[in-house]
Amino acid sequence: MLPILTPTASQRIITAFSALNHPDWGEGIYFLPPALTTAIIVLHQLPETPETLWLRLLGRGGTRSRAIDELEALSPNHPFKSASLKLLYNLSRNLQALPKRTQEERKFIMRLAPLYEQDREKAIQQGEAKVVLRQLKRRFGELPPNITETIQKLSVEKLEDLGEALLDFETQADLINWLNQA
Repeated sequence: MLPILTPTASQRIITAFSALNHPDWGEGIYFLPPALTTAIIVLHQLPETPETLWLRLLGRGGTRSRAIDELEALSPNHPFKSASLKLLYNLSRNLQALPKRTQEERKFIMRLAPLYEQDREKAIQQGEAKVVLRQLKRRFGELPPNITETIQKLSVEKLEDLGEALLDFETQADLINWLNQA
């Protein structure tokens, strides 16, 4: 089956193509006559469910904006979140490269800017934590999981402080004392 994705479609267009909604498929999906093996997927008519999130991100206006809100609300470990944000950032960069952008494209770019910054800050924090943990592991051997977890939750500033302080640590107890004071 060939899917045709469209941000919007009027009932007149759906009727002109003799497309029908099948109850088994839900709102927003219209099948053309069987010989054509094609379906029109009207993005703004799709139900707002986790299963349709990626498709709705391809929509425009309020449909895409609500989908981005849903994406933002997902837990940081959700498998869709990271992959979706990477794709949206790529789209945003491609739109920024255009000599002329529509008002909607400018809004989309601005909407993603804070998400991109948050992602960037998270990546920096994870990188800092990785370096500090590697240094601590080299110095003290394998660390207990609770200490590793605590270090992974530290802010970038605290990780930088720990990176300097660990040079003076002689035992794992020094590390634990530092973490308790931080």
